Amino acid sequence: MNKISPLLKEKPLHRHWIYAIPLPLLEAALVISWSSGFIGARFSISYAPALLVVFWRYVCLTVLLFPFVCRALLKTPPRVLLRNAGIGLLAMVGYMTGVTQGIVLGVPAGLAALCADLLPLGMALLAAAFCGERLSNQIWLGLFTGLLGAIWVTHDVLAVGKAPVWAYVLPLTGMLSLAVATLWQKRSSASQSMDMLPGLWLQCLVASFAFAIIEGSQGSLVPVPTMGFTLSVLWTASLPTFGGYGLYWICLRRSSATRVTTVLFLSPPMTMLWAWAMFSEPLSWQMASGMAISSIGIWIVLRAEERKVPLAP
Repeated sequence: MNKISPLLKEKPLHRHWIYAIPLPLLEAALVISWSSGFIGARFSISYAPALLVVFWRYVCLTVLLFPFVCRALLKTPPRVLLRNAGIGLLAMVGYMTGVTQGIVLGVPAGLAALCADLLPLGMALLAAAFCGERLSNQIWLGLFTGLLGAIWVTHDVLAVGKAPVWAYVLPLTGMLSLAVATLWQKRSSASQSMDMLPGLWLQCLVASFAFAIIEGSQGSLVPVPTMGFTLSVLWTASLPTFGGYGLYWICLRRSSATRVTTVLFLSPPMTMLWAWAMFSEPLSWQMASGMAISSIGIWIVLRAEERKVPLAP
């Protein structure tokens, strides 16, 4: 008797209600949630060290989500748990530590954010170098156009800074860490994947232990008893983590990694919209034009993805 293909055993994605939502709507929500993380970081540093807020954000999510995922976790094979824990270390701990610690050591925030915006290009280069994937010229054109828009939005706040030379590698390392996690998640089979909520809980658990070690080695882990600290933890735990990372993994299951990461080129202008709404920072034609340029780049990538045909190895 012929063996049944593993693909036929997979549970169809459309059976879950989240997959009934049109992908463009999920991507729009992803951009809004992802960009809110930069606003949360700006708000929180006025009340506590950045990584202390990050630590408590993951602790809170780990505690609150456990009753909803414990049964699913008990049914998950250990190898799948270990794999998803590794993805969490790369996507949450590696990415956030690289970006935030670079800023702490003196790398200008604008330059660190630009390094994070290199994610689509970093992921494409890693896929080409280690996975043998080839992207069409149209996709490369779209990626560089999207990056040009992000640079145009942020170029007024870019500066070299006075950080040690090696500190400038940290934001790039953080970006590459998330790129590796993205490729690892995307190339895994259905039997190696977890549902979104249990997977997110496991990644938060791993991140909470990792940041306990990182921040604990630098100072106390005791929460700051102020309303500002509490709001910072609640803000970063909800939109950037639950909305940002959660939607990131969902969109990754429904489309290509190139498309998902390219959409994040809209994060810089969306961050500035958040800053305008929350901190009354002025808007400018530069932001609008940068968003338009990034949108053109995203459109080029989406069009190329729709017409993409398999390339010969």
